[in-house]
Amino acid sequence: MKNENLRGGVLAKPFLLAGALFAGLAVILGAFAAHGLKGVLTAQQLSTFETGVRYQMYHALAVLLLPALSNYISGKWVNRVALCFVIGCVLFSGSLYALSISGIKWFGPITPLGGLFFIIGWALLLVGLLVTGNTDSQSQGNNLQGGDDV
Repeated sequence: MKNENLRGGVLAKPFLLAGALFAGLAVILGAFAAHGLKGVLTAQQLSTFETGVRYQMYHALAVLLLPALSNYISGKWVNRVALCFVIGCVLFSGSLYALSISGIKWFGPITPLGGLFFIIGWALLLVGLLVTGNTDSQSQGNNLQGGDDV
């Protein structure tokens, strides 16, 4: 169930699928907000909905870009980060969508929990980058600093 083409930080395929799904849904929901909800929701409700769309897209793209860090971070850290971002999307963005469309206030307290998962995900990414050592990435870094082949 893992993508074997990636070295180092292997992201489980379900996370890639979730990232692609969430990015596509963000586009659909953004268009729905702009064209279908504009006359239905108040300006504040529409702004709340759009905040959910933005954060969903940011974190969907982050999940899809995690494999690009495969030379710098181990697979266990990549998957922890992806899990936090996916949970964050569901809780943060999902609660904002539900709150803005339904007006039911008890969705509101769910939003900060989703935000906490986003923050934990970014913190895990930082920790994973700091604790994962890879000689390939160090040699690539040396190549970027300039070599004798100029």
